Amino acid sequence: MTQTYESVAGLSVHPALRAFVEQEVLPGARLEPAAFWSGLAEIIRDLAPRHHELLAIRDELQGKIDAWHLEHKGKPHDGTAYEQFLRDIGYLVPAPAADAYQVATKNVDAEIGTIAGPQLVVPLSNARYALNAANARWGSLYDALYGTDAIPATGGAEKSKAFNPARARLVIARVREFLDQVVPLAAGRHADAVGYIVEHGKLQVTLADGKKIGLRSPSQFAGFTGPRHEPRSVLLVNNGLHMELVLDREHQVGALDAAGISDVVIEAAISIIMDLEDAVSSVDAEDKIVVYRNWQRLMDGSLSSEFVRDGKTVTRKLVEDRVFTAPGGGTLVLHGRSTMLVRNVGHHMFTDAVLDAAGKPVPEAILDAAITVASAAQDIRGENAIRNSRTGSVYVVKPKMHGPDEVGLSDLLFKRIEELVGLPKYTMKIGVMDEERRTSVNLAACMSKVRDRTVFINTGFLDRTGDEIHTSMEAGPMMRKAEMASATWLKAYEANSVDVGIARNLPGRAQIGKGMWAAPDQMAGLLDKKIAHPLAGASTAWVPTPTAAVLHAMHYHLVDVAAVQDELRGREHASLTDLLTIPLATRSYSADEIKAELENNLQGLLGYIVRWVGQGVGVSTVPDLDDVRLMEDRATLRISSQHVANWLRHGIVGETEVRETMRRMAAVVDRQNAETEGYKPLAPGFDSPAFKAAEDLVFNGRTQSSGYTEHVLHIRRRETKALSA
Repeated sequence: MTQTYESVAGLSVHPALRAFVEQEVLPGARLEPAAFWSGLAEIIRDLAPRHHELLAIRDELQGKIDAWHLEHKGKPHDGTAYEQFLRDIGYLVPAPAADAYQVATKNVDAEIGTIAGPQLVVPLSNARYALNAANARWGSLYDALYGTDAIPATGGAEKSKAFNPARARLVIARVREFLDQVVPLAAGRHADAVGYIVEHGKLQVTLADGKKIGLRSPSQFAGFTGPRHEPRSVLLVNNGLHMELVLDREHQVGALDAAGISDVVIEAAISIIMDLEDAVSSVDAEDKIVVYRNWQRLMDGSLSSEFVRDGKTVTRKLVEDRVFTAPGGGTLVLHGRSTMLVRNVGHHMFTDAVLDAAGKPVPEAILDAAITVASAAQDIRGENAIRNSRTGSVYVVKPKMHGPDEVGLSDLLFKRIEELVGLPKYTMKIGVMDEERRTSVNLAACMSKVRDRTVFINTGFLDRTGDEIHTSMEAGPMMRKAEMASATWLKAYEANSVDVGIARNLPGRAQIGKGMWAAPDQMAGLLDKKIAHPLAGASTAWVPTPTAAVLHAMHYHLVDVAAVQDELRGREHASLTDLLTIPLATRSYSADEIKAELENNLQGLLGYIVRWVGQGVGVSTVPDLDDVRLMEDRATLRISSQHVANWLRHGIVGETEVRETMRRMAAVVDRQNAETEGYKPLAPGFDSPAFKAAEDLVFNGRTQSSGYTEHVLHIRRRETKALSA
């Protein structure tokens, strides 16, 4: 499609993007258009060559690794020789000495630095979802338990459209047990409570036998609303997280409760990543404007979304802060919304929304940084009634960086953007996604490049697995995906991030994060398993929905993450040898195992691609072969496509088998999407841009740089948009 541009400061800018920036972004940032565009042009001129240089180094290193594995093909893997080879080619760099540096980031909001709790990731392309996530700071524990499989639907406690008192009583009992664990009484149990009042600045709980009991730790009483003798709610705090006991004997739930507790509202999603990257399908200037506008309006507090629910139009906007009476009198104001980070794209992405002086697409990461930070300028200055950062910072998450030099490029970019927007040095904070192999094996060296900006490191198991497969593509066939969960490298990877983060002074000033719970309908499983993340020393972990955030928040009440991190501080660090262990298959797989693995990969791959390419949906819950909904994004697509490419490369499967399986799985995906409005089936033509994208990713997966899927997806999505134009 032919695109017209407007010339400004030597750049060619899409007219709609220019209008958006000049009319909606720059006024709030107090920037003049001429100065902004000329400054941006200088940054692009100076830094774009470095982008290309570092991307070339990625490919050069990969070529050398491929050659090494081919040279040693058929021989037992020599881990010592392999590690030395990686050092010789500069893939592994010397780790800074233990006393060489400490992360010293300043002006960090408590939600990032000191409060441990769940983190949501949400696509910025959908205003309704973004608002729902931003408002997920507080959520109903009663609703989260009642409405999910966290409470068994048996023995008369089934879920139904009508209110089920039996199920509600199970919820009440479950929450009472939780309260006894995290905010215990000095004597007795919350289950025996018949009333909560405030006397002389302290919480008094009346038990069924008439005794009045205080909390075992009186300081856990944080505030209340309503009259002291008959409060409407009671605010408690534990491990830095608040929970509000809502008291209403007239409510259908409160009427069942001896103390009249109608709900327990807890702090849930403490922080949230507003995503411009893996969670969105944003392929051109029009798409970018949508995500930029949503971010800009989140930053100035004006974003709203209208939708129809139960036949009525509902308007959603950012919620206000929450106000309580402090125990001793006076007003206590608590932040009502999740603290927002914004994830920009990686260094490898380029956009034709802006062309440089030579008429070439510019690094998309530069454009993202300039516009998202300019959009946050008035929040940074503290001019908004509804603020995000109260410390004057903006939190930018950087994905898919390969090694220290690429992290250093981000630091340089941030410095230039601060100068462009007129912000103090180190206003821009960085979240380092530890999701690429060359970053995880050099994590301490990477963090040294941003020691005054780091507020976040995160183990992204999914992308890290995709990069693991691609980096070692020529080493041999990989183990099945399910076996990766117990692979040597993965255990070392998860431990290494915590070890390095603690050793480099992150506790108290930055998040140490863990990855996503991918099954939004399996909350009983989340409650059972995801407590492993805070127990491992992670101060945050990703969840797929606000409901999941509420339930995962229970884990941060049960586990004092700061104490865990203190205990871990002296342990022996994860082994680099283990971290470099390649997850090669250790046995021959049966025909049935190969068939099942191939079907699983291709069904999930197609199920995700049809929505990304066909409908512009960047992240979604894709039914698996058993129709269980699982969260899928580009990271899961990267694993599936790289895994099939690897098995093709080493003859575990053949091209004919893959093509036949892909067509059979297309029929499954068509069935699963039959009720989706506007869905275009893959079969029987198998010639849509979506199906072609799947073929591209699988059959050309070995030659895709770093195994990334973005370039293929973008080409095929733009093809789809052109066909429907």
